[in-house]
Amino acid sequence: MSSNQDHSMDGEPLSSEDEQTLTRARAELEQWKMRIEKADDEKSRLTLEKLDTDERKKEAQNATTSVMQAQEQLAQDIANKMKEIEVQIQGIEKENMHLRSKLERFCEERMAKKAEMDTLQRRFKIKAVIPEKRIKFSGLEKAEREDLCSDTEGVFTITQRPCTLLSGGEALITFEEEKVAQQILRLAKCSVSLDQTKMDIKPFCLNLEPSVKFEVHLKVSKRTVQVAQAPPVLPDERMRDRLEISFSKPSCGGGEVERVSYDRSSATAQITFLNTGVAERLALRGRHRLDTGNGEIMVDVAPLSHYQLRKFQTYCGAPMRSILLRGIQDVMEEEDVQDHLEIHFQKPSNYGGEVESIRYVAHGKEVKAFFSEDLSV
Repeated sequence: MSSNQDHSMDGEPLSSEDEQTLTRARAELEQWKMRIEKADDEKSRLTLEKLDTDERKKEAQNATTSVMQAQEQLAQDIANKMKEIEVQIQGIEKENMHLRSKLERFCEERMAKKAEMDTLQRRFKIKAVIPEKRIKFSGLEKAEREDLCSDTEGVFTITQRPCTLLSGGEALITFEEEKVAQQILRLAKCSVSLDQTKMDIKPFCLNLEPSVKFEVHLKVSKRTVQVAQAPPVLPDERMRDRLEISFSKPSCGGGEVERVSYDRSSATAQITFLNTGVAERLALRGRHRLDTGNGEIMVDVAPLSHYQLRKFQTYCGAPMRSILLRGIQDVMEEEDVQDHLEIHFQKPSNYGGEVESIRYVAHGKEVKAFFSEDLSV
């Protein structure tokens, strides 16, 4: 077909209107082709995005699976750890129960030891009144060397007098001769007449509690004082300097200082003066004002003393000239009973002898009897 035929329809040429329509149809066809191409491009893009999304989804699923597996492993680890902790707690509780039982046992032992210590303290407790003595000042004796008179020394001998406790209805008799006490102790009972009453009294041997004797050697320095309650508010070197300055002031009762030692852990110090008299004067005051540079502190001042216990001896025994009588009834006044007992045990016909001392205790009373050293032996 020729070109003329292309522009004709049924052998007839196309009109201008048909040509315009055909042109528009061709333009519209081109637009649809372009749209189809764009749609294909969009389809390709969407396909690629879908593939990418599927890949990411797969990765997310894999990550989720990994997280879930990690959570399950973590839960398993936590469960195992909890079991281990429970086992440890059970072991600790068992150990605590064991320690509590040991603590209770130790507390019981401590209470028993404390009771024993209290008993020993009561047994060996010493309370002595030093008798007053008149002394005469004859003059000063100057020492050849200054250090020979730096201490005041004293020796004290402490002796605990043995004793026994007399209860109601008991009497203690000491004879002048030991053989009288021994022959009465060999009797099973003693029949004693008190007024119109006759009673059987049993004699017993006395066993005294242990007693002690020791010497206390005491030295008190004339030139050194002990300072307490001095907290370490400064370095050690500055604390020593401040102590030396404060205790060297005559206006505060001090004097020239020879040396100072300071112990930070116990907050104490020892200060030695060149001359005697200063330490005694400060010790009598008892308190001293310490200037630290940042403020003032009141410290305690006491004389420096050292003591030793020497010749410590314990002894116990039975008084050979004394006997204990039990089973006495209060049929008359206490003094009358005592007089009748003394008369009875003075008679040789009753195996008695000369009575050195006698003490009867009425019912409802208690008396502590003390013994002294028998110098006649």
